[in-house]
Amino acid sequence: MVAFCAKGGALLTLLCLTLALGTDAQYENYNFKMFPKEELMPLTAAYGLALDHYAAETWTESIKYLELSLRLHRLLRDSVRYCVLHCNNSKYEEPSFTGNRDLSVNWHVIMRASCQKKCRAHFPALQLPPPGRNFLEEFNRRSPYRYLHFAYSRLNDLQRAVPCAYTYLQKNPEDQEVQQLMEEHKSQYDLKGYLFDHEQQPYEASFLRGVKLINSGDYSGGVKDMEEALRFYLLEFELCQADCEGISQLSPDRDFYAVIADEYVDVLCCKLKCEENLMPNVGGYFVEKFVATMYHYLQYAYYKLNDGRSALPCAYSYFLFEPEDQVMKQNLQYYGAYSEQWGLQDKHFTPRMEALKLFNHTVTQKQMLTSAQKYQEMDDQDFLGAEEAALLASESPDAEFEGMGDYEECFTADWRQPKGKGDAGES
Repeated sequence: MVAFCAKGGALLTLLCLTLALGTDAQYENYNFKMFPKEELMPLTAAYGLALDHYAAETWTESIKYLELSLRLHRLLRDSVRYCVLHCNNSKYEEPSFTGNRDLSVNWHVIMRASCQKKCRAHFPALQLPPPGRNFLEEFNRRSPYRYLHFAYSRLNDLQRAVPCAYTYLQKNPEDQEVQQLMEEHKSQYDLKGYLFDHEQQPYEASFLRGVKLINSGDYSGGVKDMEEALRFYLLEFELCQADCEGISQLSPDRDFYAVIADEYVDVLCCKLKCEENLMPNVGGYFVEKFVATMYHYLQYAYYKLNDGRSALPCAYSYFLFEPEDQVMKQNLQYYGAYSEQWGLQDKHFTPRMEALKLFNHTVTQKQMLTSAQKYQEMDDQDFLGAEEAALLASESPDAEFEGMGDYEECFTADWRQPKGKGDAGES
């Protein structure tokens, strides 16, 4: 059994911007631009080999392919993100399609597809058979780290097993078996320096530092870290949205418009899960309403710094996401009543631009998904009318159209009141 020493720093997560792509250097032997050709294989194949070796209790080989799977998943994700962001930001001179909206829409689709095809040709990972969304959920849930923890434990390598378990538990705190094993490790060893998250995002560390500083009364330092957390989060949110556009498996025997509609609904569901997927875990609890929580801390800290011009837009930004918050309503009324003392102008009584953009973006996506699902659930009579539907029905006017189906409801996190709300009446 490995003896743990008291020394050892926490693993630092680095954010490297490579050609407008966010990747971090938390994997040993991972290089987005110089991935070894001999390691390239379909992600499903690598993960399948890892689980086969795991079942056979050949731990070294299982670890080899589990770690390769993590690198391949990272490579696939980074490649997808690069091409989606590159093509989304590319500008094209549109021909004149006077009065023909369909031609304009089709032209944009063709241009985007052409850009994606050319871009993907430069990335070997995108030439391999793609995994499905359900398969990728294994990696979103961090399941490979659970297997890695047990495999390393069987080899008595707790120095590597413990960080894997900790990484897994950040997304799966309800897993009692792994939680119990971690408690046993803590009771036997000094784990200082080994409780770090291999998948930690930069915004998580910045947020935690900001909360600690604000709670300790260091409002200036807290504002700096919280603003940084917000910037990093919005960057990662954009990348998460890009992930949803990159992987798809289209049925070859479906009508063109039916395929497009189904895929679009699938992408919308995926994008609306980004808020849930990016929710940080602090002390074993998920920080729900994360964006609103950051704006709450910012408005409170700016208020304590007597910077009402910065505090008020943060308060309005929070109020976008939490319009029923009575305490924040009182805060806004307070700023309105004492606007002259605070030196406030009309431009300060509005949400921050990035908050408004994010809010409108997510609200529009939810409305589009609701509308799409509504039309998908319509029967023949809704589209054709009772008489025409009866003529086309093979059995009766009530016969159900075979192609219709229900879509799985997207999960959106319930918002929870953030702690430590500031009192605007405080002096």
